[in-house]
Amino acid sequence: MPTLAVSSETPHPVRRGTSACLVAAAMTTVALMAPSPLQAQDPLPPVTVGAGMRTSYTHNMPEGADSTDNFALDSVRLYVSGSAAKNIKFMFNTEYYGADNKIGVLDAAAQFELSPMFNLWVGRMLPPSDRANLYGPYYAHHWAVYTDGVQDGYPFIFQGRDNGLLYWGQFGILKASGGVFDGPSATGTSTVITAGRIQLDFWDPEAGYYLNGTYYGDKNLLAVGVAGQLQGSDKKAWNADFLLERKLSSGAVTIEAEYAHYNQLGGYDARYGTDDGGYVLASYLFPPLANMTGRFEVLGKFARANFSNGLNPMVDVDYNQKTSEFNFNYVIKQFNARVMFYYLQKDFSAVQPNDKRVGVGFQFQM
Repeated sequence: MPTLAVSSETPHPVRRGTSACLVAAAMTTVALMAPSPLQAQDPLPPVTVGAGMRTSYTHNMPEGADSTDNFALDSVRLYVSGSAAKNIKFMFNTEYYGADNKIGVLDAAAQFELSPMFNLWVGRMLPPSDRANLYGPYYAHHWAVYTDGVQDGYPFIFQGRDNGLLYWGQFGILKASGGVFDGPSATGTSTVITAGRIQLDFWDPEAGYYLNGTYYGDKNLLAVGVAGQLQGSDKKAWNADFLLERKLSSGAVTIEAEYAHYNQLGGYDARYGTDDGGYVLASYLFPPLANMTGRFEVLGKFARANFSNGLNPMVDVDYNQKTSEFNFNYVIKQFNARVMFYYLQKDFSAVQPNDKRVGVGFQFQM
């Protein structure tokens, strides 16, 4: 894996006036960090290149229809990162997305890093949002991410990303971030999207901007975050998330939870103005076994999402979705090599048919 940032709402989302402040701060930062002729000769860290892949087999059993079997190349990513000058980094990542068989620009951002308390990114990146968006599928704890109607329902251009300007900083146990992002490309509305997040790490710290869904027992973690996004005066979304991870002898127990509310901004069903709900995930990582490279893990997740305020009340009736997922994982080298057997069940009170799936997912990174 390349050296990237480690691996979205405050109680009161960032106000629109933040846009001018962030632009001014960015211009000042560029001027301060412009290298002198002598600095320009200093050697820079080498460019790093890496890649990731997720592929799976799924047996799908929809209610009222025939079962199907699918082998899928779910995702392939290319990671590139390096330094343009002292304190100025650059990341460029691509994604092959199996659902549409196309390659897109995942991340493309200049990263001005003056200190742990002052970082400015400009370009395309993950905006302040929920933990689930900030870890993405490759650093999630479970396989069937983003299927529950709750996690990572914020609007985006591609794979959770938006074009814009981001500030983030680390202040002891507090991590704060805020930014302004393009509205038309994300939602089709001309008003910019403002976003913010604050997080408290009460035990071990999580360095950097991006997060993980688990640390596989490398950290004792108790983290609480709140995030939100706002577009105009009527479109808003917010969430609160929680992650506890504790080492137990040579094993580890993890509990992750989130509540999210999407009101005219984001959500999982475009025909409904309000999408809200929550989930709880729990896992146990077994101690390593003799003569085995990897470790076994069991995981369970339960979620409920509610969809209301349909476009046509006569047709788009309110409904809810209940999602249950169970994993039995073989973790060979954490996020770089893991095999994940899973069962996923989605039950709907109306509108959509129920669905069950069993499968196995493979993830590798270098």
